[in-house]
Order: sequence, then C-alpha cells, then structure tokens
Amino acid sequence: MIAGPFIALVFVGLVVFLLVRKMNAIAVLLFSGLVMMVVSFFLELPLSKLKQPTGLVAFDFVQYIIESLTDINAGVGLVIMIISGFVAYMDKIGASDALVYLAMKPLSIFKNYPYVLASLVVPLGQFLFISIPSAAGLALLLMATVFPVIVKLGVSRLSAVSLITATTAFGIGPASAIALSAASVLEMDITAFFFGYQIPLVLVLSITTTVSYFFVNRYFDKKLQEEELLHPHEEKPKVAKEKAPAVYGILPILPLVLLLVFSDFANLFPSPIRVDTNIAMLIGLLTAMVFELFRKGNLSSVLHSLDVFWNGMGDIFKSVVTLIIAADIFSKGLISLGFIDGLLSLSQHIGLGGIGIAIVMTIMIFLASILMGSGNAAFFAFGPLVPKIAEPLGVKSVEMILPMAMAASMGRTVSPIAGVLVAAATLGKVSPVEVVKRNLIPFLLALLVMLVYNFL
Repeated sequence: MIAGPFIALVFVGLVVFLLVRKMNAIAVLLFSGLVMMVVSFFLELPLSKLKQPTGLVAFDFVQYIIESLTDINAGVGLVIMIISGFVAYMDKIGASDALVYLAMKPLSIFKNYPYVLASLVVPLGQFLFISIPSAAGLALLLMATVFPVIVKLGVSRLSAVSLITATTAFGIGPASAIALSAASVLEMDITAFFFGYQIPLVLVLSITTTVSYFFVNRYFDKKLQEEELLHPHEEKPKVAKEKAPAVYGILPILPLVLLLVFSDFANLFPSPIRVDTNIAMLIGLLTAMVFELFRKGNLSSVLHSLDVFWNGMGDIFKSVVTLIIAADIFSKGLISLGFIDGLLSLSQHIGLGGIGIAIVMTIMIFLASILMGSGNAAFFAFGPLVPKIAEPLGVKSVEMILPMAMAASMGRTVSPIAGVLVAAATLGKVSPVEVVKRNLIPFLLALLVMLVYNFL
C-alpha cells in the first residue's frame, strides 16, 4: 500500500519537529511508534509478530512494550546498566582517577599534541570492537578507561565522547550480528567475508575517519573555547573524593583485559571459556570490593558502598535504557507502515542501473539506521532482499551487501536516539545531539569514500 510509507514520512517529520522543540524524547518515540502501529492495523498492514499474543488487539499493542522491555533488559539494557554501575563504583572509590594518574605519565609526550592521541582512539577501538562486538558495551568500557585520560590531556568532553562512539561504527568480524547476517545472506563463510572483503574496506575507512576526526574535533573545540570566553559559565563545585592508591588504576581496565584474554580472537585456551561483558564487569566489581576491604578494613563500609553500583544502574535505566525501548517501538512502527519496503520499491522504480540502485540502497540503509537508532534493525530489514535484487541487475551480491552492512553500523553512530550514543553521552555529561554534530562530517566522508572505493 502506497499510503503507509507516506504516513510514516509524516510521522518522521512530526517526531523531528517535536524533538527539536525539546519534547520528552522517550514519550515522543514511544507514542509515535504505538500510533503508527495502530494506523497500520486499521490499514490492514502486517504488524511485527509477537512472541505471546494476548488474544485482543488492543492489549497486543501494550504487549509490544512488554516484549521490548523484556528483550532489551535481558540483552543490551542489562549490559548498559551493569557497566554504568561499574563506572559509578570506579569513580566513587577513586579508581578512575588512579587510572588517569598512571596513564598520564607515559602519555605526557602527547601533551602538546592531544588531538593526535585522541584520534588514534578510533582505529584502536575498532580493533577492540572485533573482540567485543557489543557497541554499547565497548563504548561504555572505553568511557570508563579512555575517556578520563584523553580529557585530562586537553581534549573536550564532546570530542572524547564522539571518538569513543566512533569506535563502534564498523561492525565487522565473526562476532558481529550484521556481519554474520551478511555472510548468511551471501551463503559465504564468515571468515572469508571478514578477511576477503571487510578488512580491506575498513582499513580505508578507518584511516579516513581518523584523519577527519583530527581536524573536525580540533575545529569544534576551538569554537567551543571561543564561546566559553564570550559566555563563561559557573563551574559546579566538585565533590571531594578520597585519593586512591596507584594500584587502583588497574581496576577500571580489568574487565577489558578479561574480555580480551578469554575471547575467541585471542584463543589462548585449549577449551573455550565464556566470559561476556556482564561477567567481566561483575568480576571487576567484586575485585574492587576486595581491594576496598584490604584498604579500609571495614566490612560494613564496603558492603554499603555497593549502593553506588545499584544507583548507577538505576540512573542509566531511567535515562538510557528506556530511550532504547522507546526507539525500538518507534522502529517497529516505521516497519509496520511499510517505510522500509517503500524505500526499496522507490529505488527499484527510479530507472537506475545495478550500481545506481546499489548506491541508493546503501544511502537509504544509512538514513534508515539514523532514523531507527539501530544498525541491526535497518540491515535485517534490507539485507535478505539483496540476492533477489542483485541477480536481475547483473550486480554481484557481495558488492551490494558489503557497503550496505557497513552503512548500517555507520548510520547508528550519527543517530541521536542510538543506545550506544545516548549511553556514552549521558556518562560524558554532554548532549547526544552535539555528539552527532561531531560524528556527522567524518561519517558522511566515510560513506562517500566507501561508495567510491566499492563502485568506481
């Protein structure tokens, strides 16, 4: 039905308008998504399948929220909450400051070149993303470890958050859901897809984004300093924190070390040992509590300190996890109205050749990922259709699906409603929209370079 995609576009415009007017983002996304699904029902368009339908349509719409809550809280939501609690605990016991103190000694050589070091976070973080494929998980780990170090060197908080979110822009490797889905659609071994196609492209894109971030963040930070000189703001008094021993500096990076040592990528043990982000975080927390017990010798005080962890989890739930849930409902509403199908149909009927349609689809999936705040949702909607489109157009499926898969994860990095971006911005105490402004130029440039590299 033609009406569905047009109605979806109206809702997209309305949501953008309301968000610009600073309406509550969670409420706007949640209710617009629900209304779109209701409209889809009356237009007799297919809705997303529920795992456990209630038997009454009116109640089914509420069930969508329940299932989204359940799925997200059991998955990425739990990861985000545990990492946030861990970060709060590290800050409370002074471990974050200890890490900064230790890191600043060898990094002092970069004191006069802070943007060189900061920009190198992108390729280094991308390497870690292959082993730690959770975008939110890796970003929040880096927020706990790398963020305070590069801010101390003189880079703004906005620049630091933008660089950390950029490390999750290229979903590649055997553990990436998008890469696995792409390889499955192509009926290709994931290892062959990874080494033969993803690695060469990502090397080019990583160099592009690293160089562009150096100039973009330096430019924006200079403007930021000029604005602060014109409109100085009062600094909030800092809460005094107890100075921790230097050895505490290992605590924030302990989960990262555990994840790398026990990863399939490292392959250090004869039989695999499964350590996911949640396990690594909780081991790190328990280790920190043991350190505190030896340091203070007061069991009651150490047990009470656990409240900081729970409070950190609760704070991130109300500000970030709920937003991810609302964004999930919003994306379901767009899909139910045929927004993705409409974009696909348009690309097939505008008279472009095979390469032209491949370029249009890559751009569309980039935009869809921005709107949905999810690279997975955008790619899973488009990806399976590629073989049917590519064959009659005389284009190799891999030539079409490779840039689409990369565009899906890049689009998420410039979406103000993406969970990874909102979570990192919240911990960094900056605006997600301002982070998007920093990310937009490097990833539009990366998108252009990718299209030229892949099709010309």
